[in-house]
Amino acid sequence: MDGHTSVVVTGLGATCPVGADVAELWEALLAGRSGVRRLDEPWAEELPVRIAAPVRHEPGDVLGAPVSRRLDRVQQLGLVAAREAWDDAGRPEVDPDRLAVVVGSGVGGFGTLLQQGRNLAERGSRGVSPYSLAMFMPDGPAVTIGLELGARAGVHTPVSACASGAEAIALALDLIRAGRADIVVCGGAEAAVHQLSIAGFSAIRALSGRGDRPSEASRPFDADRDGFVLGEGAAILVLESATHARGRGVVPYAELAGAGMSADSHHVVAPDPSGSGAARAMRTALADAGEEARAVVHVNAHATSTPLGDTAESLAINAALGPGCRPAVTATKSMTGHLLGAAGALEAIVTVLSAHEGLVPGTLNLDRLDTAIDLDVVTGTSRTIPAGLSLTNSFGFGGHNVCLAIRPLPTSAGVARSLPSRRVAYADDVAAA
Repeated sequence: MDGHTSVVVTGLGATCPVGADVAELWEALLAGRSGVRRLDEPWAEELPVRIAAPVRHEPGDVLGAPVSRRLDRVQQLGLVAAREAWDDAGRPEVDPDRLAVVVGSGVGGFGTLLQQGRNLAERGSRGVSPYSLAMFMPDGPAVTIGLELGARAGVHTPVSACASGAEAIALALDLIRAGRADIVVCGGAEAAVHQLSIAGFSAIRALSGRGDRPSEASRPFDADRDGFVLGEGAAILVLESATHARGRGVVPYAELAGAGMSADSHHVVAPDPSGSGAARAMRTALADAGEEARAVVHVNAHATSTPLGDTAESLAINAALGPGCRPAVTATKSMTGHLLGAAGALEAIVTVLSAHEGLVPGTLNLDRLDTAIDLDVVTGTSRTIPAGLSLTNSFGFGGHNVCLAIRPLPTSAGVARSLPSRRVAYADDVAAA
């Protein structure tokens, strides 16, 4: 948009249920592979729902014991993703006073908080770890990454439920536009695959009950959807001003063209069924990007696979874009599950790759489109899209709505950013070799 500093994406990092890095994430989504599995761990035996989408690779195996034992799982996941993103951006040399970090999380160090509470009850105050406060504070992932990189322009943590990761990216955009930072490392991290969270979501009937068919449980927009699948992971992006990126000779993936946010003020856990708040966020993102609805060629939907949420989002997309706009819509939670506070950041990475590659992954498990859903949903194999604006939606309990607008960059000089290469070797890969 005229008058705005252009902000570009120069680094990507992720660890999630379908991939331990961005390359494997993208490969899995294009292949239509699900990361949902049955929970066979002893702690899950009595739970009403025994499926989830844990990360593909344990963060401790990457970080090592000396680092891991002082970090909650959510911090470990965030650090793994941040290291990949920073490496992918070329480990830029930047004045620490011009480097910021914004990483959101819905619940922070959830596992540590519960474990230390048990320690206190069973063994008294001497049973509480001296690392506990630093491990369970909500800003733990952002602080861990900020200390790793030496960021001094600011370290921030939006906490807006399932919109946290997307809101972090929107705040990062504002920081660069406001001139407060040249580079911002941003995204989301979540590690809430736990007894309490599963029991709590089950109590409000938010989770899918398809325990006998885990890979088919997350079915956004499908007529037979019955709830979401809980996932975990982290996704981190490196943003910088286009001027700064040019100055160090890096080729970006795409431009973060705009962002929009709104609140429903409707209900603490249910979305406004009209989708009006979500539509406002989408319109704001379009205006911020200086684009009209006809420029939109692709929407990565929030689409968690809940009956009410998916219908409301369909209404929102149509209200925001109008009857003349039929973009390709995809719902990648069908494969990754719902990463809560990290979901928006993970889907931002997927949307950046879709814009960069001109390719949209298909939606898994969409056998019969709900008649209340009026969208052009990509199913089966991936679909090519023309150059244009991509939107990615994120909504959270409490009525938080965030939409990010991503624009592909021209490659008129024949220079295009290469996709990330695979970084993590697995035990089964080593064994096969």
